[in-house]
Amino acid sequence: MSSKSHSTYPSQSAGKSTRKKLAAAALLAAAALTLTACGSGDDKKSTADVSVETDSGKAATVLDQPYKKPDLVLKDTHGKKYDLRKETAGKPTLIYFGYTHCPDVCPLTMNNIAAAKQKTLSKADQKKLKVVFVTTDPGRDTPPELGEWLKGVDADFVGLTGDFATIQAGAHQLAISVEPSKKDKKGKIVSMHGTQVIAFSPKTDAGYVIYNDKATADDYAKDLPKLLKGQNP
Repeated sequence: MSSKSHSTYPSQSAGKSTRKKLAAAALLAAAALTLTACGSGDDKKSTADVSVETDSGKAATVLDQPYKKPDLVLKDTHGKKYDLRKETAGKPTLIYFGYTHCPDVCPLTMNNIAAAKQKTLSKADQKKLKVVFVTTDPGRDTPPELGEWLKGVDADFVGLTGDFATIQAGAHQLAISVEPSKKDKKGKIVSMHGTQVIAFSPKTDAGYVIYNDKATADDYAKDLPKLLKGQNP
């Protein structure tokens, strides 16, 4: 994340409100190198843990200064150009960076969101919600591969793939770290990536809420109705 995005936080005084302190801490933590090698089988060595204090045990952390939606143009599961800002403008949007060969965090996160969406939202509201899954492993996640995987989760979820450098740059606009896929010590190909889900308001198109990989389906179910209205969870 550029210095402009977080340069205001070191000057926060001790007299600021608790919420602002928590938001500042969350933003700084998100900017840190928070990477998970999904399915690496060596969590202690593959994950850099960052502790973030949240309000009253809530799964969501509300940012004091939200992120701008990434200026990201990739291909969807049909191989067609997809301009993220244009396609999701004015719509409640959840964005996640992951990959289809991940055996744990990525499918769990996507399935939690899918279950919450179907449980909580009406058919009309389900159509309003945009859930965008951006692959961090474009070498293997071709449009057909990505489309087939998402069908098993939620056919309405948007899958994006393309040039890795473009994907990495888009993730960095949200302070999400993404590294090229590589083999672990056991010879398995893994993708190192941050596991945050960022919610964007339909009112401002700004990313003002962050969920980590501990968020459950119930957490999302409780928050989705508010997110659709651009309200804080």
